[in-house]
This record gives sequence, C-alpha cells and structure tokens, in this order.
Amino acid sequence: MSVRKLKPITPGQRFRVVNGFDAITADKPEKSLLAPKKRSGGRNNQGKMTMRYKGGGHKKRYRIIDFKRDKQGIPATVATIEYDPNRTAFIALVNYQDGEKRYIIAQNGLQVGQNVVSGSNVAPEIGNAMPLSDIPLGTIISCIELRPGQGAVMARSAGSFAQLMARDGKFATVKLPSGEVRMVLVNCMATIGAISNSDHQLVVGGKAGRGRWLGRRPRTRPVAMNPVDHPMGGGEGRSSGGHPRSRKGLPAKGFRTRSKTKASNKYIVERRKK
Repeated sequence: MSVRKLKPITPGQRFRVVNGFDAITADKPEKSLLAPKKRSGGRNNQGKMTMRYKGGGHKKRYRIIDFKRDKQGIPATVATIEYDPNRTAFIALVNYQDGEKRYIIAQNGLQVGQNVVSGSNVAPEIGNAMPLSDIPLGTIISCIELRPGQGAVMARSAGSFAQLMARDGKFATVKLPSGEVRMVLVNCMATIGAISNSDHQLVVGGKAGRGRWLGRRPRTRPVAMNPVDHPMGGGEGRSSGGHPRSRKGLPAKGFRTRSKTKASNKYIVERRKK
C-alpha cells in the first residue's frame, strides 16, 4: 500500500495526497452482495434537521459484509480485494467451496488466491477467524466480537488492530486500538491480522469539495456563533471563546461522560489513554 502526492497544477491539487490503491484488484463489486443505501441528509421523519453538517455526497450502494464469519470449517478462496465507499478498510470477496460468495473485511497482507477459514482448531494465519480461546497469546487481531454470535464490532477500521494479552477462565484480556485494556469472553470470534489500508491516515483531501463528495456540509465554528446558539458564541470583537464546551454546555476536553454505574465497567481493566 502507498500514497501518491499530486503535482500542484491546480490550487485543489497542491496539497492533495491520494491513496495509491495498490492492493485493489477489481473495480466492479459483486452484484449479489449489493443493497440500496438510503440517506437522510440529517433529517428526521418530519423533515426537520436533527443532525447538522450532513447532506449531499456521492450516491453509494451498501456492500453486505460477513462480520459473523459463521460459515465454519469450510475453506474459502480470496477472489478480489475491493474498495468499499462505506468504510475506510478494503474488503475481500471470498468464494466458499460450496459455491457461496461473501464479503469480509480485508486484513493487511491478504492476497488474491489465498485460502481463509473460520472456526475452532484452524491455523492462526492472516484472514482466519477463530475464537479467542484458540488464538496464541500476543497475536495481533482485529474484527473482534463483544458478545458471542453478535458479529465483529471492535477494531474494524483501516489500519486498526488489537492484541490478545492474556486468558483467565472464561475471559480473555485484549488491548484495543484506543489503548483500553478490556476483558472479552473467550468464545467470542476474532480475525488474525491488522486491518488493511493502513495508509488511510496519510490521505489529504486538498480542497473543501472533497468533503462535500463524502456528504459533509460546511461546519460553523462555535466562536463565530451568537450567544443564543452556543455557549462559546458572542463577545466583543474576536474573543477566544472561553472554556471549550459542547452546544449543550458539557466541557469538551477531558471531561468524563461515562456513567460510573455502567454494567460493563467491571470488564475494563485499564481505561484508554487521554
């Protein structure tokens, strides 16, 4: 994977850094795994704007991803590595031996023609999904379930990964991408390897229009608003805005909003780094 810096032949291209898409092997998605994707533009069922700064953007179709990896014991061959407009990671089309096709999140280093398999007692190789009870300690993992059978919910974005630290009884200790150390049931599934497209963080849009293509409308700075609109608004001339806080008045930097009585607190061994 690599990135390309464009020549500054226009103002919008001067600082533009684009993904090289070296890993991509197909430009057309599998039709049987596509679904329509409705967009709300930030409006509710009354047509009122309930989420600011959303709207527009290029039309997309959803790719149905297999997050559960519940087709166990049946090897599948990686047919293509593809771009997915709905996520930062690349996806892989896999063909199972019984003829079924599915999309999975592509791990870094996954190659076309490679075999992947899910289930217990499989080799801990890149792209294979297995319960945390079978994965060797210290292994880099991704696409982790939080509850057995739920499907992957943690470490799914481009370049992210977690590490299996320890096992004790029915719980495994996992270090998550945020730095949080958490206990997860050992019968939850995880996939071996880090997520693909790790260069995503190096991409630079170069112009405001690229944000509009992604469905992001212009954002108004709170210090530019009036006092009626935001706690940081108002003041004579250009005032700095005072203490950073949200529109509802909650402090914005370092203020903990997590409930002290939340049921899952007992599973968090160490909180994420600030």
